[in-house]
Amino acid sequence: MLRGLYDWTLSLAAKKSAEWWLAFIAFVESSVFLVPADVLFLPMALSRPDRAYRYALVATLASVLGGIAGWYIGHYAYDSVARPILEFYGKYDDFETLRVSSGVGFIILMLITSGLAHLPPIKVVTILSGVIGVNLLLFIVLAILARGARFLFLAWLLRRYGEPIREFIEKRLGMIAGAGAAALISLYIVVKYAF
Repeated sequence: MLRGLYDWTLSLAAKKSAEWWLAFIAFVESSVFLVPADVLFLPMALSRPDRAYRYALVATLASVLGGIAGWYIGHYAYDSVARPILEFYGKYDDFETLRVSSGVGFIILMLITSGLAHLPPIKVVTILSGVIGVNLLLFIVLAILARGARFLFLAWLLRRYGEPIREFIEKRLGMIAGAGAAALISLYIVVKYAF
């Protein structure tokens, strides 16, 4: 099922309506969808490098709006909407562990690492932010910074290096960003519990 969803999302890049699809995928990724917007963003930016930054801005704006929707789902509709979504993806128990043990500082860190490296998935962080009650304005600013940094950096890489960088982005950039995110989370935990 996941491979079919991935292939379908990738096929949207060739359509005339690809920019609208990018906005839609980025929006729903931040609140309920499993496939990241990068799957659509990468081929679009490669096929039209002159529009890479435009696509990055579209993806950022839509992702932040989707994140706000995720925040509202977590804050106002946890039991009726968020819980069934989390159960569908098999993430409810992990989410509950995070919810019980997380404070606002950790949520902020996860929002940044998720925006940069998809660790944890952005939809989990947006819903959790709403459940815990992270200040919405702070949430929006951090989402703009994290998601904007990700998409603008990818646009820059694709414009500068083109097709050769695609394999690196798809296979290794997530791993490198994930290692950086793990280091940030570890540092946070050490600082929080050591002092």
